[in-house]
Amino acid sequence: MSNRGESDPGFVGDRLVQLDFALIHVDREYPAEWPSLAGVDLLVHMGSDWSVYWNDIARNVEAESALMNDAQRRGVPIFGICFGAQMLAHSLGGSVQRAKRPEVGWCEVLAPAAYAPLAGTWMQWHADSFSAPASAEVLALSDVGPQAIRSGRSFGTQFHPEANEAIVTRWMSGDGAVELARLGIAPHDLAEATRRETARSGAAAGVLVDWFLAEVASTPMPKTARRA
Repeated sequence: MSNRGESDPGFVGDRLVQLDFALIHVDREYPAEWPSLAGVDLLVHMGSDWSVYWNDIARNVEAESALMNDAQRRGVPIFGICFGAQMLAHSLGGSVQRAKRPEVGWCEVLAPAAYAPLAGTWMQWHADSFSAPASAEVLALSDVGPQAIRSGRSFGTQFHPEANEAIVTRWMSGDGAVELARLGIAPHDLAEATRRETARSGAAAGVLVDWFLAEVASTPMPKTARRA
């Protein structure tokens, strides 16, 4: 699930396809068009330029929250990314608010050895943060706030493991270019860092997806095409 026009699941999608998942994209703007969860093996909630607390998208937020709650009742695993992780926190009773400072660029994420696939340098592009609900375990942190949470078979990362060079290049255009200028980040520097970091982060994202499937989703690797 992502916003209309933002359907590229990047490195995360690449790994799921390698594992024989069949990806079906839905737009979060149109909940009436979302298919039933029957037969769905995994939900992936991508990032967004929305904020969970915006009044003008309250109905969309609650529809997505209801979908997450339904998935959790059914035992359907959830992988939330950035806004998707904030939505997961919201659906479980946590809070989402403006971060004390934006995190934009390749930033360090800290995690204990038990959650080593989460640790390292990952792409960030967010101005909001979330407070983990009581039912969720915080698995990774930065100095801005939680970077990964887990609750049962649901998991979310504030960082962007899916981010490949094409995705970051797209984010750097339009409103993204204005944001970079406001933060004093040179587009050339971010582009160079992205070329360098994605040479490593693509494989790291694959490891993270494998860890999620084995340790969080607790499902065997699929042998036939599945819907995600």
